[in-house]
Amino acid sequence: MKTLADGRWFELSLVEQLANVGCDIDRAVRWRNKNNALYSDDALKRAFDLLDLTIKDPKNLKRLRELGRMREVLKDYFFGDNSYSYTDEAFHKYFMDYNYMAALEKGR
Repeated sequence: MKTLADGRWFELSLVEQLANVGCDIDRAVRWRNKNNALYSDDALKRAFDLLDLTIKDPKNLKRLRELGRMREVLKDYFFGDNSYSYTDEAFHKYFMDYNYMAALEKGR
């Protein structure tokens, strides 16, 4: 995580950043559904660390509202009462769209 915070993360496009965040959110959901709180919490911590780096990235200033809201919704879903009524599938779709776009950016 230190190398990412030292600037490597900021070299990635926003699409790549959110695709990576989404992979950890997917892991957190899968481990939670398998009743493995330790692995789920580890994946969730990584996801929030990466999302926080994404929020700090100067090139993402125009997307701060969306990124901040995503952080709020994730916290509510995993730690609150899910007042936004999100589902595992909704997170999967939101973040997997970024994975698809990242693959297109790389010509895959």
